[in-house]
Amino acid sequence: MFLLLLTSVCSAPLPALSGDTLLDQGYRQMYNLDFDGAHQTFRQWEKQHPEDPMGPVSAAAAYLFSEFERLNILQSEFFIDDNEFLRRKPQPDPAVKAKFLSAVEQSDRLADRVLAKDPKNADAMFARLLSIGLRQDYLGLIEKKYFATLKLMKQGRQQAEQLLALHPNYYDAYLAIGVENYMLSLKPAPMRWLLQIGGAETDRSKGIAKLRLTAEKGRLLEPFARLLLAVAAARDKDYPRARELMSGLAREFPRNRLYARELARLQ
Repeated sequence: MFLLLLTSVCSAPLPALSGDTLLDQGYRQMYNLDFDGAHQTFRQWEKQHPEDPMGPVSAAAAYLFSEFERLNILQSEFFIDDNEFLRRKPQPDPAVKAKFLSAVEQSDRLADRVLAKDPKNADAMFARLLSIGLRQDYLGLIEKKYFATLKLMKQGRQQAEQLLALHPNYYDAYLAIGVENYMLSLKPAPMRWLLQIGGAETDRSKGIAKLRLTAEKGRLLEPFARLLLAVAAARDKDYPRARELMSGLAREFPRNRLYARELARLQ
């Protein structure tokens, strides 16, 4: 879709996503609701690694999570009380949306360039997966465009399967498979049947198992997987497990009001 980078640039591998990097720092800031700090950190990463698609897609994640926080999207009551969630009509910030879309599009361009030269590049494949997931979350949780969300959810799961077939230890990628299976398993049986005909996966046990893999062994998305598992535990009325998960998040990210508020509700 896009022009290739010069061979000398493309042949260099992207920085490995392991260890304590600026990316790790930026995601911790994001989960701790320090969005300005996260954007500064991600910009610093982009300056150091201008050809890495993880820089702009991480910035997009920070824009999305800032909207989630402003609109109270991630309050677990939205996921526990479906009717309450459906009644809500968030009002997205057009300026933030423009920045969000610009960041994911920039990441997609960079990922395409890397993958055109190295189709098995794990980090570029994950950046593409993360881009799909972020678009999916914006459409589904903010704009309430559910049919478009289902299409992206399936696409994200397929991208995750391709990545994991080549790199099975890329544990953050299991989140996409877990989200599709768990969230769609909550639908009524006739709807699940229709979704399965359309190629979607609706296996609750599989969904929980994949979320656990990311929560236990993931890196950048590990806190988000723990939050989803806490929501799942609360839905199942397993309040001790929900409290355990939310307590850990509240300790690790003390500035995140969501974690503290939901832990208080579970006490």
